[in-house]
Amino acid sequence: MSEEILINVTPRETRVAVVENGMLQEVHLERASRRGNVGHIYKGRVSRVMPGMQAAFVEIGLERTAFLHASDIVRAPLAEGAEPATGNGHAMPPIGELLREGQEIVVQVVKDAIGSKGARVSAHLSIPSRYLVLLPQAPGTLGVSARIEDEVERARLREMLARLNGSSVPGYIVRTNAEGAGEAALAFDLAYLGKVWRVVQENIARAATGERVYEELSLPLRALRDLMHEDIEKVRVDSRETYERLVRFVGKFMPELAGRVELYTGERPIFDLFGVEDEMQRALEKTVPLKSGGYLVIDQTEAMTTIDVNTGGYLGARNLEDTAFRTNLEAAQAAARQLRLRNLGGIIIIDFIDMQDAEHRRQVLRQLEKSLAGDYAKTTVYEMSPLGLVEMTRKRTTESLARQLCEPCPACAGRGVLKTAETVTYEIFREITRAVRQFEAQQLLVLAAPRVVQRILEEETAAVAELEQFTRKSIRFQPEEHYTQEQFDVVLL
Repeated sequence: MSEEILINVTPRETRVAVVENGMLQEVHLERASRRGNVGHIYKGRVSRVMPGMQAAFVEIGLERTAFLHASDIVRAPLAEGAEPATGNGHAMPPIGELLREGQEIVVQVVKDAIGSKGARVSAHLSIPSRYLVLLPQAPGTLGVSARIEDEVERARLREMLARLNGSSVPGYIVRTNAEGAGEAALAFDLAYLGKVWRVVQENIARAATGERVYEELSLPLRALRDLMHEDIEKVRVDSRETYERLVRFVGKFMPELAGRVELYTGERPIFDLFGVEDEMQRALEKTVPLKSGGYLVIDQTEAMTTIDVNTGGYLGARNLEDTAFRTNLEAAQAAARQLRLRNLGGIIIIDFIDMQDAEHRRQVLRQLEKSLAGDYAKTTVYEMSPLGLVEMTRKRTTESLARQLCEPCPACAGRGVLKTAETVTYEIFREITRAVRQFEAQQLLVLAAPRVVQRILEEETAAVAELEQFTRKSIRFQPEEHYTQEQFDVVLL
């Protein structure tokens, strides 16, 4: 499998694309005006404690207060022989026993502000490097990523880390990237994380409330740290300055992959050359065509994302069951790719075409799980319901691609539909009747969208004549090019 990372850098925006076998798989964006905060650590102050929610709001210097749940608060270790508190039926003490208003607390952003919600933060700090994640408040922890499935390799990494860490206080988790890594590489990361944590501690000691004490790496460096692995053949970047930073970073943290970073100097934009721009444009559309002739319809709402599978023009199978099975297999692969490409998270419902054969349903579900295996975000897939619905979740830490690139339509306010010209016509007639009953006027002027005015003058002349007779007023209609279809004004003259 051929994989490449493409990095496009402009003064105000950086974009990273992961391409597998010539097909775009995921896109990451970072804009200078709106850089994400996930991973940043702040010295905050508790502004409000919410006992009913077992949570608190914390001021960390951002536009909106951050949300901190009781489960994300580091609690002091119990005295020897003490029993853990289970107040109010929870496996944790009430939030009021953990925090008080005005208290200072160091927290890390784990989810950016999305929509009207503030950032989600945790007091369980973690600082990642190439192969390890430092857990400064979890002494003695030596974990290994669940994605490393080989038990022999897991045991080797755990034993190596225990030997290198010795009696060190912080805990560590071995990342997926560490599979096959040697002792020298882990030792280097341990030393690096130790230095970073010492600097963070110094920053915490002198920082004022609301100040950032640790900043996550910029997108290009973060992409190399998190996405670079043995299967990545090339990292192409179109900025010399960023290229030099990447070379220094790779030489320091992953010298064995240093030769794979290339400066792209071609005349065509790098994303155009690899078809990324077109793929990103298609990722903003609701409908995704399948090679068989079927298609997906993807709807993202506040509560969940739904994916509807349709056979479309696919008629190549022997019978309806076989048609549904083949379309669903292709749809499972396409849906998994779209979730990753569009960065859709939260609750996801996939409505597959009904299949009677239990083995077919099992194979479709297995294909979905297999296709999701390469996704960097954690996913959980549940059994298919009798109606062919598959419920799943995908961890969401940042806004989806569409919400990063787009805003609600000013004409429909995000509904995705407009009132018809006929509907607006009758609203205008009702408004005219309402206006003449409330105010005195000699005549009325109606300002509306050209399409609405055209319809009134062509199809509603009799109705307008009746309205003029009823109101005893002259009514004039004037098209306004800048009006949306739903917009109109009734002016009394």
